[in-house]
Amino acid sequence: MPSSNILNKLNAEQRAAVASADGPSIVLAGAGSGKTRVLVYKVLYLILEKKVDPSNILMSTFTNKAAGEMLERIIKLLKNENILLSKNQMPTVGTFHSLCARILRRDGKNIGIPNSFLIYDQQDQLDLVKQSINFLDMSAKEVKARSILNAISGAKNEMITPQLYASVAHGYFQENAARIYLVYQEKLKENDALDFDDLLLETIRLFKTDPFVLEKYQDKFLYILVDEYQDTNVAQYQLTKFLSAKNRNVCVVGDFSQSIYSFRGADFRNLDKFKKDFPEAKTFSLSQNYRSTQKILDAAYSVISKNESHPILSLWTENPEGEEISIFEVQNEHDEGELIISKILEQKSRNPHFSLRDVAVLYRMNAQSRALEEVFLHNSLPYILIGGTRFYERKEVKDALSYLSFLANQKDSVALKRIEKLGKRRMMEFIKYVEEFNKNGYITNKATIEILDEVMKKTSYLSLYDESIAEDKARLENLKELRSVAIEFTNLIQFLENVALVEQEYLPDRKLNSSKNKVIGEEIEAVTFMTLHAAKGLEFKMVFMVGMEEGLFPHSQSFFDKSELEEERRLCYVGITRAKEKLFLTYAKNRLFFGQRNSNMPSRFIFELPEEVREYNLVDQFDNINF
Repeated sequence: MPSSNILNKLNAEQRAAVASADGPSIVLAGAGSGKTRVLVYKVLYLILEKKVDPSNILMSTFTNKAAGEMLERIIKLLKNENILLSKNQMPTVGTFHSLCARILRRDGKNIGIPNSFLIYDQQDQLDLVKQSINFLDMSAKEVKARSILNAISGAKNEMITPQLYASVAHGYFQENAARIYLVYQEKLKENDALDFDDLLLETIRLFKTDPFVLEKYQDKFLYILVDEYQDTNVAQYQLTKFLSAKNRNVCVVGDFSQSIYSFRGADFRNLDKFKKDFPEAKTFSLSQNYRSTQKILDAAYSVISKNESHPILSLWTENPEGEEISIFEVQNEHDEGELIISKILEQKSRNPHFSLRDVAVLYRMNAQSRALEEVFLHNSLPYILIGGTRFYERKEVKDALSYLSFLANQKDSVALKRIEKLGKRRMMEFIKYVEEFNKNGYITNKATIEILDEVMKKTSYLSLYDESIAEDKARLENLKELRSVAIEFTNLIQFLENVALVEQEYLPDRKLNSSKNKVIGEEIEAVTFMTLHAAKGLEFKMVFMVGMEEGLFPHSQSFFDKSELEEERRLCYVGITRAKEKLFLTYAKNRLFFGQRNSNMPSRFIFELPEEVREYNLVDQFDNINF
C-alpha cells in the first residue's frame, strides 16, 4: 500500500497527524474523531513509507484489550499488503505495566530484581498490608488495610518512596501509613515480588541507575506512541520521557475533555509537562466527529466549554443535524424508569429494525441502578449491567440481607454461614443483637429501616469500608440505597419477601449478566446499564442520562472544589458524546435515594446546554436558575 493510499483513507486533519512522523507531536483527538484509526495508520505509515522496522515501534495503550485490538488491526492491514511479520518483527503494543514487566524480566537483575519475580494482584497486596500491620503490632480495627493500600498506591503513582512519604507524613493516618509502607516494601522484597505500581517505579529506577540499559531501550524504540495520554500518571509520564529523550520521536494522543480518572492518579497536567520538556512539539487537532449528530456535539461543547484548565475542541460533523436533546422532568425514580421504557417501546413500535442493543442508560453512581432495575424487571424488559453486578447480587447488599434473613428465620443456615465469614467479633455482636431482637419482639413492632440501621451499627459492618476509596465508596452507597427499599416496608418479613420476588425476576435473564456476556458487541438483545465512567469509549444510537440533579450529578462533593467540578463536567461530556442519534436527560422532582426522599433541582449541566438544542419538558420554576 503506497503511502499516498494510506493517507487517502484519512481526512485532512488525520492525514496531517499521521504524516508528521519525526519529532514530538501532540494529537488532540475529540470524541468520535477516529483516534484509533490515526494511531493504527501512523504505525502503517512508519512501516510502509518511512521504512521503519516494526520492532522499533512502541505503542502504549490504556488497557490490554485496546492493545490486542490495535495490534490485530495493524497485522491485518499489513497482511493486505502481503507483509507478514514474525513474532520478533512485531511492534510492541501494550500497557505501560506489561512493557515494564518485560523490561524487568530481562534487565531487572541489574538493580537486584530476579527475573522470576512475582507480580502481586490487588488481593495479594491487601494480604501483605495486613501482614505488615500485624508485624507492627497495630490494631487492625483502628488501621484499615484498604485505606493504607490506597495511600501506598497513591504515593507510588506520584513516585513517592517510603522514605520520602515518612519525611512529609503528618497526622495519625499518614504516620501509620508511612510505617506500614516501609514494612510492606521490605516484605515485597523478601518475597521476590512487585506490585503493579512497582512495575513502573522499578523500571524508572533501573533507567536512572543503569544508563546503558536505558540507551538499549531508547535504541530499540525509535518511535513511541502513547494512547489515552490524558489518563497517564506521573510515573507513566516519566517513563515516556525517559524512553523518548534520545530520539524525541514521540506522539501523545488524547482528549483532555475526557480525563475522568483523577481518582486513579491520572493527571491531565502531563500535557503541560510534555510541552515544557518537548518545546518543539507540533500540535494536531482531530475535530471532525463521525459518531454523533451536530446538535449532540453542540450540546457537548456548550457544557465542556465552561471548563478552563484544559484544551477544548469544538467538534463538527457531516452527519445530519439531528433531533433536539430531550429533557424530561419526572415525579420520582420510579417514573424515571417508566419514562425510559415508554420511550424505548415507542421507538420499537416505529422502527421494526430497532434493537435494544442500541440503547444505553447511564448514571453517575452504581447505586442508582437499583430503582431502574426493579422497573425494568417488573416490565420484563431485558437489560445487561456492564462493569457491575445486579443490585441484590452485590456482595455488601447480600451481606446486609443475610443479617436480616437470619433475624427473620433463625434456622436459616445459608445466611448464618455468610455472617460467620464476616468475622468472629462481628458475629458475637450480632448474636447479642439477635437475643435483644427476640426478647423485645422487634420483628413485629420495629420498622425495617430501623432494624437495618441497628444491625449495621451493632456489627460495625460499615467499618469494613473506607469512603476515601472509590470501590468502597460505591459499596457504602449501595448499602445506603438498600435503605430506600427498607423504608417502604414497616414489616421485616414483607421486606424480605419483596426482595426475594425481585431476585426471582432476575432468574430468566441471569444469562444476560454471566461473565462471558459482559463484553459490549455480543449479540444480546438487551438495554445496557452502566455508570458514566464505564461508558467511556462506547457509543449507542439512543442514550438516557438519568439523575441529572444538583447534588447527584454534579456530585455535591464537587460544589466547592473547582477541579472536582471540572471533572464532573468532563464526565457529563463523556456521557453526551456516547449518543449517536438521540439523547435524553432526565431528572426527578423527588427522589428516594439512600433512604431519604429529597426534592431536587435540575443539574446545572442542563442549563449549560444551548437553547436551540433543548427540547423541554420542564416546569416553569426551573426555567431561570443561575449557578
